[in-house]
Amino acid sequence: MIDPEDRKEGWEQKMLEKLAFSSVTEQRRTRRWGIFFKSLTFLYLFILLFIGLGWFSDNGVSMSDKHTALVELRGEISANSVSSAANVNEGLKNAFKDKNTQGVILRINSPGGSPVQAGHINDEIQRLRAKHPNIPLYAVIEDICASGGYYVAVAADKIYVDKASIVGSIGVLMNGFGFTGTMEKLGVERRLLTAGKNKGFLDPFSPPNPLQQHYAQEMLNDIHHQFIQVVQKGRGKRLKDKSEIFSGIVWTGQKSIDLGLTDALGSADYVAREIIKAESIVDFTTKESFIERFAKRLGSASTNTLINAGNGWKLQ
Repeated sequence: MIDPEDRKEGWEQKMLEKLAFSSVTEQRRTRRWGIFFKSLTFLYLFILLFIGLGWFSDNGVSMSDKHTALVELRGEISANSVSSAANVNEGLKNAFKDKNTQGVILRINSPGGSPVQAGHINDEIQRLRAKHPNIPLYAVIEDICASGGYYVAVAADKIYVDKASIVGSIGVLMNGFGFTGTMEKLGVERRLLTAGKNKGFLDPFSPPNPLQQHYAQEMLNDIHHQFIQVVQKGRGKRLKDKSEIFSGIVWTGQKSIDLGLTDALGSADYVAREIIKAESIVDFTTKESFIERFAKRLGSASTNTLINAGNGWKLQ
C-alpha cells in the first residue's frame, strides 16, 4: 500500500520537474528568438554596408552585366558641392574602369559655377576618353546646361538635349554691391587700411576705382576667351559661325542643335538603348555619406557666409 505522504511527495516532484522543464524550454525559445533578431539586425547592417560600398546597383542591374554607366552632374559646380570636380571625376573614373561598361552618360542639370572646377572635369573627361578610346562618353542635358555646365559638356563625344532644355550662357560674370551711398545717408565712415594699393580690390564699401574695374574686366575677358577656346575645341566644325553664340545668351535645346552647340534630341534612356546599345543603366555617381550630409547641414550657415564672402568670378 502506497503511503499518502509518498504519493504527495511524488506529485510535488513531478510538478517541480515540469516547472523546471518549462523554464528551460522558455529560456531556449527566448534564446532562439534573440539569435534570430540579432541575425536580422546584422543582415540589415551588412546590406546597408554593401549598398554604401556600391556593391549593389540601385536599379536592380547586376554589375556583372554589360551596361551603360551613368554619372550625374547636378546643381552648382563648386569645390564644396556634390558636383565638385573631385566627386564627378571619381564617378567618371569608376565608370570607365568597370570592365562591363559599354558607354558612359554624363547627365547634366546645372546652371554653372566655378570655372576652375568645370575645367578640372573637362580635362578629366578628355584624359579618360584618350585612355579608353573604345568607351564613348555622351552628355545628356536635362532642364539646364549653362556656363560651367556647358564647359563640361563640350568634352563629350556628343551632346543630347530635350527640345525645351536651356543651353548656353557662354560667358563670365563677377557681381557684387556698392554701399557708399547708403553709408553716407547713415553717416557711416569707411576706414580701410591696406598694405598694397590694390589690396582693397573692388571693396563694396569704397567708391569705385576705375583702374581696378578695368583690371577686373581684363580678367573676365581672359577667362571668357579660355571658355570660348574650350567650346571651339570640343565642338569643332559642328559649331556655327555666329557671334552671339559667345555673348552669354541661352537657347532652347532645339535651337542649340541648329547652332551646333548640341547634337540631337535624346534622354539618358534613349542614348543607352539606341546609341550605346546597352539598355541597362548602372549609376556610378559619387554619393554623399550620411556623415557628410549631416556635417554640411550643421555648418551650412557659417560655411555659406564664408563662401559667399570669398566668391570671385563664375561661369554663369
